[in-house]
Amino acid sequence: MTTNPSWNPAQYLRHAGHRARPFHDLLARVPDLPGDPPRIADLGCGPGNVTAVLADHWPTARVTGYDNSPQMLADAAAHAGPHLDFAHADLTTWTPEETYDLLISNAALHWVAGHLDALPAWLDGLAPGGTLAFQVPHNTDAPLHALMRTLGDTPRWKDRLAHVLRPEDSVHAPGVYLDRLARLGCATDVWTTTYHHVLTGEDPVLDWVKGTGLRPALDALAGDPEARDAFVTEYRDLLREAYPRTPYGTVLPFRRLFAVATKAA
Repeated sequence: MTTNPSWNPAQYLRHAGHRARPFHDLLARVPDLPGDPPRIADLGCGPGNVTAVLADHWPTARVTGYDNSPQMLADAAAHAGPHLDFAHADLTTWTPEETYDLLISNAALHWVAGHLDALPAWLDGLAPGGTLAFQVPHNTDAPLHALMRTLGDTPRWKDRLAHVLRPEDSVHAPGVYLDRLARLGCATDVWTTTYHHVLTGEDPVLDWVKGTGLRPALDALAGDPEARDAFVTEYRDLLREAYPRTPYGTVLPFRRLFAVATKAA
């Protein structure tokens, strides 16, 4: 993945319900699979909690979750079962070595540089009638990310952080995915949804981003705890202003992009 950040499964799962909801919305649009039993791969499976949903949804399927994080795979192992396993893979180089009925990815491809170029090989690994389905955050222009980039580009932080933060073009426009997948011969459905997550607790937006987008900055400053804490404090103050607390919690608008592409039977 682009920056190959270290991952903290416990931090990531602190907002597991909100993070899993788009996966369920994606899964609801996946058509019937051609295999009996089907073969499924979860690309960028993280701690395995949503990979387990696939095994529940298709009880006879053989499901493998792939990820390049040892920390995430260690947590995911707790979900393994007779038809569900996990394996190390880097999505920047991974290609199918067998035929799959479903390739699915939940909030991972934005970490994979050049993921558009991987699509043809992934589709080649699908059985006729098989499906590629994914969702990614589509909000690099939101304050959550824009403020991080702006802060990282200030004189104090530029030399240490500007090159590690996720760029604005890490996710493409919906029409780009539609055009690419349709030209590859797939029946394709692409859409976006903005969730308005109501978060609770102290600085919940900061807590959210500590599990994902802030990881590269935390890694880059890990050897200098004083600088790390200073950056986090500056960023926290910006987030407090951008996402003010209300009597019922802190609202985090979060736009996501979905794509479901089914190969011709």
